[in-house]
Amino acid sequence: MTRAHNFCAGPCTLPTSVLAELADEMVEYGGSGMSVIEMSHRSAEYEAIHFDTIERLRRLYAVPDDFDVLLLQGGATLLFAMIPMNLAPAGAAGGGRPAGYVLSGTWAKKAFGDAAKVSAAYPAWTEEGPAFTRMPSPADVTVQDGTAFLHVTSNETIEGTRMPGFDGFGARLVADMSSDYLTRPVDWSLFDVVYGGAQKNLGPAGLGVMFIRSELARTSPDSLPSYLRFDNHAKADSLFNTPPVFSVWATGKMLAWMETNGGLPAMEKRAAERSGMVYDTIDGSGGFYRNPVEPAFRSHTNVVFRLPSPELEADFLVLAEEQSLLNLKGHRSVGGIRASIYNGLPTESVEALVSFMRSFAASRA
Repeated sequence: MTRAHNFCAGPCTLPTSVLAELADEMVEYGGSGMSVIEMSHRSAEYEAIHFDTIERLRRLYAVPDDFDVLLLQGGATLLFAMIPMNLAPAGAAGGGRPAGYVLSGTWAKKAFGDAAKVSAAYPAWTEEGPAFTRMPSPADVTVQDGTAFLHVTSNETIEGTRMPGFDGFGARLVADMSSDYLTRPVDWSLFDVVYGGAQKNLGPAGLGVMFIRSELARTSPDSLPSYLRFDNHAKADSLFNTPPVFSVWATGKMLAWMETNGGLPAMEKRAAERSGMVYDTIDGSGGFYRNPVEPAFRSHTNVVFRLPSPELEADFLVLAEEQSLLNLKGHRSVGGIRASIYNGLPTESVEALVSFMRSFAASRA
């Protein structure tokens, strides 16, 4: 088959070598007589896969020993509610401690919307105006006294913005890193929680990956239903109930691919260089392509841009698809064009996009 150049914002492109390994082992895994997706999650075979995935996450991200690694169902969206329910619950269980939210774009606003239903959450910052074109500096953010945590979204997938750093916000941080997971190192001293969905940089959909300080993971309110309690998952090593075994298995293989290909330093370099190829094309187009984000806050994984008219954008998408450049349409809430350039996307796909962008602009000049 001829592989498409898939710029989907999620689920992500996976390396063909990872897909081939999954295909080779799908029918029978390791002489077990069955597939991984058929076997017991209590089996020795699956437990080896499970704990290998956790250990690879620890190694790649240099996670300190005082953090638990949780593999949870529901992706980041379920965690939007679980985090405030466990760390800043409403009522007497929460001790009146609020949670601050940096409203930096669509996904931050979704996280805040869920948190406001289950906790004393408040907006600590939002950009003035209808569009999100930057991230805040620490001086822009207002943190209330007694705040349990400050929630930030490190990269806004839809708006194409990226928080360049995390120092100086004056509160313990909880970060949704779904769309730039494992594309840059984490200063763990600043964070209580880092979490995200796997389906952008780590593997298939259906898995939420969470790093949480152990002291917080093991003190959930008794009033919460069992699945929603972090302590149940932490004490059971993310085997409290049947985990999303396929997603864990595939993510483990993707993590092994990252290690083989240079680990986190290489992924960080790739993200900067490959997004930079597209930004250079935008900036060098004489205004034909426009990126609305202030340069210091441009995403390294989700490059958004506009053309001079909606009609030209429609033509761009039709002709791009004819060249197997797929899933470039911007999110329905903002329009335009969006290229999601995650860890598993081949560099050749970015090169093909840049070449097409230049020829399209030249043909419409």
